[in-house]
Amino acid sequence: MAGHSKWANVKHRKARVDAQKGKIFTKLAREIIVAAREGGGDLEANFRLRLAVQKAREANMPGDNINRAIQKGSGEQEAISLEQFNYEGYGPGGVAVLLEIMTDNRNRTAAEIRSIFSRRGGNMGESGCVAWMFKRMGFISIDKQENPTSEDELMLLALESGAEDFKDEGSSYMVLTAPEDFEQVKENLAGQGISYTTAEVTMVPQNTVPVEDQEEAKKLLDLLDALEDQDDVQNVYANFDIPDEIMQSLQAGGD
Repeated sequence: MAGHSKWANVKHRKARVDAQKGKIFTKLAREIIVAAREGGGDLEANFRLRLAVQKAREANMPGDNINRAIQKGSGEQEAISLEQFNYEGYGPGGVAVLLEIMTDNRNRTAAEIRSIFSRRGGNMGESGCVAWMFKRMGFISIDKQENPTSEDELMLLALESGAEDFKDEGSSYMVLTAPEDFEQVKENLAGQGISYTTAEVTMVPQNTVPVEDQEEAKKLLDLLDALEDQDDVQNVYANFDIPDEIMQSLQAGGD
């Protein structure tokens, strides 16, 4: 999921996500298939496919799986018919939730998503109710401890590389780019020896909703985890801002 204005909060799920490689590979393959279907199987000419393959490689998806997905998308192998669309809704505390869906059965998926929302304190909304709160952008997170470069030098490098924004997020810096400038900025930073903890084109919330009650925060995270676990959900985005002390308490409690 993506949500907290200090993006480090997404780290609370890493161990659980890593334990679900099979499900992750299936979702990555779907993204590759659809990207290849829409723009062809040439990585150089298809930006979306290039990003999808890069993400798959970073998740250690086997090369044979990646190539097979490209072949299915470009028509060299038979593939299931996938629809892609968004669902929108609200979680506990009025947090906006945006879901990117890929499915071969829209009716089944709609029923399952609606059930997850209703059973976990959320509400599925109408199309367009929250999408306007998010903007597709390139996002790069740089850990301060791993990069001794000064903030001013790093900001100048990022902006000269084509970044739109640079923010101090406590233990890290956040670099935001237009989607089409993402690869250039990332490569320029890497070329200067700058390492990053996260680099992806994602949906960035334009404002955040504070969730300062621990029980409400737990319900929200449970909802988002359940949505991410649903097989047809490719990505979950939400505009929550949970204080670090509450997030740490939930982690310590094994949420």
